[in-house]
Amino acid sequence: MTKILFICLGNICRIPMAEFVMKDLVEKVGLADEFQIDSAATCRDEIGNPVYPPARAVLKAHGISCEGKRAALLRFSDAEKYDLFACMDESNLRSAKRILGAAGAEKCKKLLSFAGGGDVSDPWYTRDFERAYEDICRGIEGLLKTL
Repeated sequence: MTKILFICLGNICRIPMAEFVMKDLVEKVGLADEFQIDSAATCRDEIGNPVYPPARAVLKAHGISCEGKRAALLRFSDAEKYDLFACMDESNLRSAKRILGAAGAEKCKKLLSFAGGGDVSDPWYTRDFERAYEDICRGIEGLLKTL
């Protein structure tokens, strides 16, 4: 089983989108039993909060539910629990490596490194949740091809 943890700052926008897009995709292709897919934040600001309403709306528009998801915090102990830490941008990558230490740092990659590079657009600032969704889908498709 491949264990993937998506990483971002608050765990309320991009990474819950990535978590549930990937869960939906692997379910549709019959690979759900081969993956454990979760998400976590690098900061405590949103811990316990639900998925941000515009992110939830974009998922719903694409037929994906994120019901019950609450923001969780990335922990040092996660380094041993997961095979891959898929970060949304350079800042998240640096923070994840700092939190996870040497054992986890080597497992950290930017999600879009599987699809040509770059950072997933941050809808918190751009307000373009659909663009973030598209970036995430591109990264996840590349990730699945790599795996």
